[in-house]
Amino acid sequence: MTLEELKKLDKDVITPAEAAQVLQCDPHWIRVAAHQNKSLLGLPVIILNSRVKIPRLAFIKYMEGL
Repeated sequence: MTLEELKKLDKDVITPAEAAQVLQCDPHWIRVAAHQNKSLLGLPVIILNSRVKIPRLAFIKYMEGL
């Protein structure tokens, strides 16, 4: 998935797996960082028990440097 494809999605949150495709990294590291110290990620995350969700629009703004 690219950032352009992510922009076209019609949902409020994305998964670490979707974000990792854009970032070209392992989604596990996003999950680990979110659980250990979510402020290190530089963008808001939502943690629901073991699940991690990322607000889609915040992620897009982060990636665009806004």
